[in-house]
Amino acid sequence: MKFARLAEYFARLEGTTKRRTMCDLLSALFQEADLEEIEPLVYLCQEQLLPPYRGLELGLAEKLITTAIARAAAQEEKGVIAQYKRLGDLGLVAEVLVQRTDDRSALDVVTVYDKLLTIARTSGEGSIEQKIQLLADLLRRLSPPEVRYVVRFAMGQLRLGIGDPTILDALSVAAVKDKSLRPELERAYNLCSDLGLVARTLFAAGKNGIKGFTVQVGRPIRMALAERVATASEIVQRLGKCRVERKYDGLRLQCHKRGNQVEMFSRNLKRMTLMFPELIAAIRRQVQAKEVILEGEAVAVNEETGELFPFQVTVQRKRKHAIEEHAKEFPLVLFAFDLLYADGSDYTCRPYLQRQTKLAALITAGERIRLAEGIITDEATRIEQFFDESIEKGLEGIVAKRLDAIYQAGARNFNWIKLKRSYRGELSDTVDVVIVGYLRGRGLRARFGIGALLGAVYDEASDTFKTVAKIGSGLTEEEWVKARRLCDQVSMTHRPARVDSLIEPDVWVEPKYVFTVLADEITKSPIHTCGKRGAEPGYALRFPRLIGWVRADKRPEDATTVQEIHTLYRLQRRVKV
Repeated sequence: MKFARLAEYFARLEGTTKRRTMCDLLSALFQEADLEEIEPLVYLCQEQLLPPYRGLELGLAEKLITTAIARAAAQEEKGVIAQYKRLGDLGLVAEVLVQRTDDRSALDVVTVYDKLLTIARTSGEGSIEQKIQLLADLLRRLSPPEVRYVVRFAMGQLRLGIGDPTILDALSVAAVKDKSLRPELERAYNLCSDLGLVARTLFAAGKNGIKGFTVQVGRPIRMALAERVATASEIVQRLGKCRVERKYDGLRLQCHKRGNQVEMFSRNLKRMTLMFPELIAAIRRQVQAKEVILEGEAVAVNEETGELFPFQVTVQRKRKHAIEEHAKEFPLVLFAFDLLYADGSDYTCRPYLQRQTKLAALITAGERIRLAEGIITDEATRIEQFFDESIEKGLEGIVAKRLDAIYQAGARNFNWIKLKRSYRGELSDTVDVVIVGYLRGRGLRARFGIGALLGAVYDEASDTFKTVAKIGSGLTEEEWVKARRLCDQVSMTHRPARVDSLIEPDVWVEPKYVFTVLADEITKSPIHTCGKRGAEPGYALRFPRLIGWVRADKRPEDATTVQEIHTLYRLQRRVKV
């Protein structure tokens, strides 16, 4: 397939906001492709070169891409910048300015993809200059529509409005003419976190290949998630006898060990191995298995007092520089709480109690790797007592787990239930929202060019983002200016395809940045689409304010969900359930 053909599909995808139409277009694209093109096509549609856990990025900032465009167009950079200010989209700028100067035959999808891979893998002394030149050379060999999408891809702003659920639906339709294969495809994706691999397997080996997916060390498993309740009594009603563990407020990690090789992945499946050298050494020393996949919560500890630091301290360990110094200042403890694989045995399909028992047997005594503390009970009063003890220790609360439940990768259900201090009164729990637009502001804010952010939560059923709040507080003046610049980098001239909103902001923003918000309560609202059905009102956050900066550890799809907002609304004391 020629890359020009893919650009045609991208243009048609960009021109629709209907998920069914997107699914049909992607299905046609996949059916038209050869086997060796399937993986690159899926990755490009996901706006990535490889799965996130591989940690490969193009490594070109906006200024460097501008330089590459100038070179490819044989123009001065100031001319490119002037056009950028006018059009607001470097892809469109490149489409206008760059004319094909290389007469060699049109490039195919795999060739363009391989050249982008080469740019991403270029490193060492002089690598920046090499990356710029490689991109400029590639642009000179492309037609204007192709140039537009290559530049947008390099910017991380492809703007197609495609989520993983839509790609999964399209793969099913391409293979079996309907969406019936979606559950099997999703299961395979949850086990390997590589949608390109799933797609290639489907087209190479069919249904049997998809059904044969198994857990493998080195490929992160999409993490299971917990639901929420308001009382210990409800935990017992739903689970009966269960294991109740302390809820640590740290960094959730999935640890993979094969011999002496250890890899660590974050909640959103990013590779974080190099950040935590003391945990790597401890896993080699304390985990008695040749091959293992386990999960735990990493928390910074005060070694003088034994006290656990709050999340604000722990999160400082997520860094690429001065790692050893921070490891000495804020050493981590990993509280292990689940076992997914050990020495050839897949534990995800085994009951939780069996997984926990085996995990305890694999971990030897030590300072860095500890088992999450917990009890087994079916008494609400005992759960309440354990909850109170956890709060006294400065922890968030507790997590209760069904004893006979398998590990359902990528799923959120009542096999795991969390009870936090904040659920026991008026809403004081935080909500993670995706920014989908902003209002320019009035009065003093007008000079910043931004007055409020339009926040949305994720609707898993429709793979869209539903608005839940206009947020106008929580940032300093300097941060508001920074927020506007950040949003302008992904601004759009029309409502993004995956955004469902009754509010028209001054500037639409591609769903990309996740912020944490604290609000007084959740109320009913006729102007927000979160939870809205027909003429019934939706939900809104009352008096929302931003806490901290962008959650770099979360994708837009990792934001709070519509269902979670509904649950939090029910959990407010004033609401009669």
